[in-house]
Amino acid sequence: MYLLFPGRHQLLTNFQFHYLSGLLSNGLHTAHDIHGKALPAGDIDAIVFAVTSANHSNTRRNPLPFYLRALAIREFTATLGVPVYIYGIDDVGSLSNFATYTLKRIRHESDGQLDLHAGNTAVICSTPVLEMYEPLGFPILPAELTDRRTWQHHTALPWDVVEKIATTDAWEDDRYIHDHMHPSSRALWQQYRLANKVQLLFRDTMIGDDGDITTTRDYNTYVRQMDTIAALKYTDTASYIRPGRVGDIGCAVGSWIKLACDDVRLRESDFYGIEVARHLFDICQQRKHNGEFKNPFVFFSQRNAVTGLAFEPNSMDTIHTSSLTHEIESYGSRADLLVFIRNRYAELRSGGVWINRDVVGPEDKHQSVLMKLNAADGSNDDVFKAAETREALAQHLEGLSTAARFRRFAQDFRKKERYTLAYEDVEHQGERYVRLSLGDACEFMSRKDYTDNWESEMHETFTFWSFADWKHALEEVGFTVVSASKAYVNEWIVNNRLVGKVALFTAQGGELMPLNYPVTNMLLLAEKK
Repeated sequence: MYLLFPGRHQLLTNFQFHYLSGLLSNGLHTAHDIHGKALPAGDIDAIVFAVTSANHSNTRRNPLPFYLRALAIREFTATLGVPVYIYGIDDVGSLSNFATYTLKRIRHESDGQLDLHAGNTAVICSTPVLEMYEPLGFPILPAELTDRRTWQHHTALPWDVVEKIATTDAWEDDRYIHDHMHPSSRALWQQYRLANKVQLLFRDTMIGDDGDITTTRDYNTYVRQMDTIAALKYTDTASYIRPGRVGDIGCAVGSWIKLACDDVRLRESDFYGIEVARHLFDICQQRKHNGEFKNPFVFFSQRNAVTGLAFEPNSMDTIHTSSLTHEIESYGSRADLLVFIRNRYAELRSGGVWINRDVVGPEDKHQSVLMKLNAADGSNDDVFKAAETREALAQHLEGLSTAARFRRFAQDFRKKERYTLAYEDVEHQGERYVRLSLGDACEFMSRKDYTDNWESEMHETFTFWSFADWKHALEEVGFTVVSASKAYVNEWIVNNRLVGKVALFTAQGGELMPLNYPVTNMLLLAEKK
């Protein structure tokens, strides 16, 4: 007989150790399954730990990588006196037959040695996961579970202890943690300073439980966009890269690093990609495994570089970020953005440079302007129609005229952040215009065509700082802004998204004067002297 113990196993408890020890000492026939039925007599030949979400780490839901969880299990079971097998089971999304997948994965990884089925295996489980194994006929040993109807437990679950550590500064002295956490886990968490890592993850309100900024982004679209514009981004920044240790924070699918690896000037450099989104990090790793990076010294990490350092202090020659800083302001806060700037300064060596490409606002964003919108390039009906899916919403938005899409934008833009986009309809010489601030006009012009990820984009602000604001913030920290830095108008956006769709004017003496399209993007080169 085997014991199968599925779970994320971020931490192991004293209860789990005594529970397993009791089963081994007293025999399975003395245990009862979840229905109160005694198990058949027989020796326990081995314990199999199925460590789920083994491909996830550095998130609130799964803070520890698989190898650390496996180390803890090995120490935890060292004195139990039976063989112990540990298998990592990758997360494969929502899968109704995940139990079957787990069993097949174990059989495959063990080369058929462990063919676990209801006739030779009992499952230890006290969470709703047991309902995946129960229909397969497996006897379920409930461990901590006392009431299945309410999922009540008579003692702390491992995750309860993790959450306690996450909110307790002096965790090593806490009585609750001491009473529940097994010494093997305690030693591991102390040696690798895991409590600091977990506390940082739990404090970060910007990142979701699974390590992502937003849950409404279509990553297939996002990846295609990143690959398409990678060459442009690299051309803009290549001449400013300082060879040595080169980091790309928010590296997406690693496209910028891939191009940098092809640059002969950087052949002796080491490259470090930092990406918080698990979907994109996984692609980076796969690309590395595929041998797509010419330089072998390319390293990727999944972590959030907002609230903590991504690299050691005074260690980096170049740090690159692209289309990232506005997301920190949008999904986090101004305080988060200022911390991010200070962290980049701390990480650079003297003479190092932070290359930051991003959107930017106009200098006079509070100026009142008149915006003329094309109302004949689409439908003007049912502007605020609700859609059940992201795809349905994108299709609806694509069918709207520019004027109608602005109405939808004005309703949706940063609504959850309680921002009100103030505007009024006006008429001049028989033509209709919208009067609003230049900043809000720029927000609409920059975002009106992002229909595929509309819900995600509606959280973001592009115009919160002008180029002068950015320059001031960097100099406050100690950076010197290199003279080649600039704010500019993206002519492709103007020619493909604005001309014939949107025009801006200012009112002067009863007449309307055309206004040039404001800046859309910036290249900031911040040097640490």
